[in-house]
Amino acid sequence: MSALSVETQGRSHRSALGRDVLAQACLQTAELLQLPKGYRVGIVPASDTGAVEMALWSMLGARPVEVIYWESFGKGWLDDITQQLKLTEVTSHTAEYGKLPDLSQVDCTRDIVFTWNGTTSGVRVPNGDWIADDREGLTICDATSAVFAMELPWEKLDVVTFSWQKVLGGEGAHGMLILSPRAVARLESYTPSWPLPKIFRMTKGGKLIDGIFRGETINTPSMLCVADYLDALKWLEGIGGQMAGIQRCSNNLAAIEAFVEKTPWIHFLAESPSLRSSTSVCLTLDATPAQVSAIADLLEEEGVAYDIGAYRDAPPGLRIWCGATIEVADIEALMPWLAWAYQEVVG
Repeated sequence: MSALSVETQGRSHRSALGRDVLAQACLQTAELLQLPKGYRVGIVPASDTGAVEMALWSMLGARPVEVIYWESFGKGWLDDITQQLKLTEVTSHTAEYGKLPDLSQVDCTRDIVFTWNGTTSGVRVPNGDWIADDREGLTICDATSAVFAMELPWEKLDVVTFSWQKVLGGEGAHGMLILSPRAVARLESYTPSWPLPKIFRMTKGGKLIDGIFRGETINTPSMLCVADYLDALKWLEGIGGQMAGIQRCSNNLAAIEAFVEKTPWIHFLAESPSLRSSTSVCLTLDATPAQVSAIADLLEEEGVAYDIGAYRDAPPGLRIWCGATIEVADIEALMPWLAWAYQEVVG
């Protein structure tokens, strides 16, 4: 346990120490991500989901919406927008698992909601070239398994959300919300027609509650989790910053690619190499669903890999986490075990 975590235990998040530690988390995040001038970082309730919901409930409704999804979490944002917020001017762009929608068809005069990395499909957006520099709408990006793992075109993203338990391996329950000046302008110029729960409110009297982005959290955070996050940021800075994190994820993906290339019975769910996620790597096997499940169970029984089965809504297969905290040597050590388990189950 770090000295900082000891100091903050039992202390109020409203104390001078608590506010300072929370402010450090926001500031150091912005510095490590090299955010453009004017971008704000806040700590909000309910992990990445809470951060996304805050953006959807607070900003949508001002203009028509485009939702891009190709896996379960993106589909969930569409459902919230159409079934909970009940917006009607909504266009969706979708694709099957393993593919990406045609991004050239996205209308940037509208607000755009999308995930950068599809954790349940292993498909990521390759770049931000499809987002217009002179866009009229906001871009709201769920990037929870991409921040610190993939290069993001910040100038083209107005709202970005992530959580500590993904790429940096921290604890859950806390979300990170990054706003561009354009997003702040929307918050200060637009009031939704629906009531907003307290934990979603980011303005008061038509002005941004700026304290949220200086460590004055809406609800009570875990100071132990905050200290752990600061330790993770310190670790990342010590190994070379966000580019080092990106490289570690890329190296982990490369280790799996080398195995798949020489193994005929295993395949990437993502059809195109340029779309392959470097964090949530999804694979399909030449095996029945029951056999795939048996392989995952066998690996867990041997203490080799846990929770390696594909997400419940995805095609049967394996999903290997390759975030920045994962050592490439461990990925390389896993590959022979995959071959062994396949042989044991399928033959």
